[in-house]
Amino acid sequence: MVFGIIVWGGLTRLTESGLSIVEWAPISGAKLPTSDAAWEAEFEKYKQFPEYHKVHIGITLDDFKKIYFMEWFHRNIGRLFGVVYLVPAAYFVSKGMVSRAGIAKMGGLGLLLLGQGAMGWYMVSSGLEKELGEHPDAVPRVSQYRLTSHLSLAYLLYAGLSLYGWNVFRANRLANRRVANPEVLRALLQEPAVVSYRRKITAATLLVGTTCMSGAMVAGLDAGLIYNEFPTMGLGIAPPLSELWNQHFARGDPSAMWRNLTENPATVQLGHRILAMTTFFTLSALWWQGRRLPLPRAARVTLHAMYGLAW
Repeated sequence: MVFGIIVWGGLTRLTESGLSIVEWAPISGAKLPTSDAAWEAEFEKYKQFPEYHKVHIGITLDDFKKIYFMEWFHRNIGRLFGVVYLVPAAYFVSKGMVSRAGIAKMGGLGLLLLGQGAMGWYMVSSGLEKELGEHPDAVPRVSQYRLTSHLSLAYLLYAGLSLYGWNVFRANRLANRRVANPEVLRALLQEPAVVSYRRKITAATLLVGTTCMSGAMVAGLDAGLIYNEFPTMGLGIAPPLSELWNQHFARGDPSAMWRNLTENPATVQLGHRILAMTTFFTLSALWWQGRRLPLPRAARVTLHAMYGLAW
């Protein structure tokens, strides 16, 4: 469900549907408008915000229903996931079937889930600021910082659920003696070369995550639209320095030139490209090194699958 909501969230962004619901109603908002009067009321609310006047200019009610449904469904996946997660968690804990460490992990993931919903609305609210309609060159869109935070929390939740789930499955297999030669596997995991390799894999995972987050910054700024060729950007590998390090993004403060790194679309896109290529070559080196290690069959299959995904 987390994977699905991330994919649907991307579709919601691409169809410019995320600002169609201008209120945050965690309970009552679960119901889709059913009558013509209810739809008209929602449409009138939407017309009060800049996106209607600058992006979806002259949109019809039927078109509004389509973008409204995209955002409504996105939010409802989140609501349903909350129920699917919290109800069984409460049941297992009440029956004494979870260790203290497990309760702490489940509680942490539950708080992360609730925080993700709150961050989602905090992100949407940044695109509903009416000041965006007062500036002729302003484009109504959510803050790239909040968009990146929203996606980051989703990735953390996905990773946390995956790691916790895999650990439970692995412990179950060990307890039921379904792991062949566990002593041999334990000895292998303590080999200095394997320990070092696992650390490198962890570092590479963080690099992949950083690349993904820089991609969210690109999306938040619509930075991918200004240079749409690869590997060049315009007339060279990179735009001129005067474009990448421009005083316009310092907002009149010479000491704030660093804002180019997060607010200048050209600089953000170049940074994303550099991170992406660095990630690819790092994973290539790790794949090459891993081929020579005495890894278990499952780990070796995963290693090859990782490299295929990198390509």
